Amino acid sequence: MNAETPTLLYIDDDKALARLVDRALTRLGLKVVHAASGDEGLDRLAQGGIDVVALDQYMPGLDGLETLERILAIPHAPPVVFVTAAQDSKIAVTALKAGAADYLVKDLQGDFIPLLQVAVEGALRQAGLQKARDDAEAEVHASRDRFAALAAEREVLLREVNHRVGNSLQIIASLLHLQASSAVEDDVKAALTNAMGRVAAVAQVHRRLYTSHDLKSVLLNQYLDALLEDLRRSAEGNRMSRLTLKAEPIEIDPDRAVAIGIIVNELVMNAVKYAYPDGAGPIHIDLSARDAELVLSIADNGVGLNVKTDPRSTGMGQRIVAAMASKLAATVERDPAHHGTRIVLCFPRAGNTAAKAGLKAAG
Repeated sequence: MNAETPTLLYIDDDKALARLVDRALTRLGLKVVHAASGDEGLDRLAQGGIDVVALDQYMPGLDGLETLERILAIPHAPPVVFVTAAQDSKIAVTALKAGAADYLVKDLQGDFIPLLQVAVEGALRQAGLQKARDDAEAEVHASRDRFAALAAEREVLLREVNHRVGNSLQIIASLLHLQASSAVEDDVKAALTNAMGRVAAVAQVHRRLYTSHDLKSVLLNQYLDALLEDLRRSAEGNRMSRLTLKAEPIEIDPDRAVAIGIIVNELVMNAVKYAYPDGAGPIHIDLSARDAELVLSIADNGVGLNVKTDPRSTGMGQRIVAAMASKLAATVERDPAHHGTRIVLCFPRAGNTAAKAGLKAAG
């Protein structure tokens, strides 16, 4: 719309009345274009540059209601003020229901022209407000689309990052495994194997995130199953051939999944080294939900606590378990009724960095 001089298309077969409308509204700041029939008016609209239409009902050819219907079918059609000499209210209701912005009754002397001016200005204001609303809604939709596109791009980038990090960590774990395989000293071999397990615990989380639809959580049963498979492959001979897992499909955030994986790695490797001095034996990992808590246990049927601590032990594993338990706000206890060794951890299902773990495990 021309902000300085709006253009009115006046469609009426009464040429004398059209001249009155032209002179009066031009003095009041409008530019008036006349069309003597519905078809002529539609042709003029097709040329563009019309801001508002005043439309008579009774004309030869297309009448006002028929012309109104065709005008409103035009994309971004200007507002229409319906004008007629008839006093029939049904026409007014029909025109307004069809989409006319306003309705007024004309007279042959032109006394209706001030009312036409008011109706035209009101229709222009209404159209301006509607356009502003439409533009605002379009911007909202465009912003939402941009945000959705950015979110999708971010997810793709995060998956790529997790993929690359997971691959890099897997390479490190493989290198540690090769180094452990070629090591001569048992202490060095054990240290490298433990380090490989810790790296694998982190790598498996990134692998889960890369292949998951949800980048904010990890399914613990799938994660622990893959982690234990890594531990089986890293074991010497068949010492972990009886490693078993029972875990519920519990979702948890990636950081806490890493802590759980590292704890499982440390306690399983500890059982492998010390529970069965004469060979392999069963080691069982169990994960279950209990109300708002998760319960994780690692159990063996080995020699238990009746043996002295291995003099080669550095205590690193215990310190790592304590640190990860603190991260989970977990309690760590030994089950005194279990034949062998059973470590039980209880921690909140949801993360709580403010909480502190009660670490009750013996040194």
